Amino acid sequence: MKKTGVLTVMSGFSGAGKGTIVKALLEQYEYFLSISYTTRAPREGEVDGRDYFFVSREEFEKMIRNNEMIEWAEYAGNYYGTPKKAVEDWLAEGKDVILEIEVQGGMQVKALFPNAVLLFVVPPSADELLHRLRTRGTENETQIGLRFEQTVRETRYINDYDFVVLNDKLDKAVATVHGIIESQRTRPIYQKDMIRELSLDLSRLIQESNL
Repeated sequence: MKKTGVLTVMSGFSGAGKGTIVKALLEQYEYFLSISYTTRAPREGEVDGRDYFFVSREEFEKMIRNNEMIEWAEYAGNYYGTPKKAVEDWLAEGKDVILEIEVQGGMQVKALFPNAVLLFVVPPSADELLHRLRTRGTENETQIGLRFEQTVRETRYINDYDFVVLNDKLDKAVATVHGIIESQRTRPIYQKDMIRELSLDLSRLIQESNL
């Protein structure tokens, strides 16, 4: 029976570990991750088309003008955005899609897809967040300071999300996220095909049995 795919937005503070959670989800379960476009430079080890599609500002702004993005935002001086067609096609095919995006983009997705489930990942403490940012070695102290300023601004959006996920122990966080996504299956919007088929079967039995 055809099903409707669940669209999940994963946001969180830089360094909270949302990317690590998403990676584990993709390894353990059958989820589809939409690859975002960005104008920032690749970090060491990142691959174009796997981690992001790395494009120029001119290319990105052309995609905005052509309405090719579900959402987009400028974060720390760079553009990030989610391509529209791949996500819409996957959902129509019944595939569960994860978007790992910033809070501005999350709000845009919620406006376009009211049934999307929004999850916000947080660290166990501010000290732990600072430790994670420093140990990953991708930013200097000035950049980390800018990240923290952005974190303070992002806290204003947390109440707009459906769930907050504490990333203290990775396995527990992954299980929590998977459980939340699976729970969406009980919502009528995701059971509409089953309900329609059941209704047709009931009508058929009434006619056949003269009930």
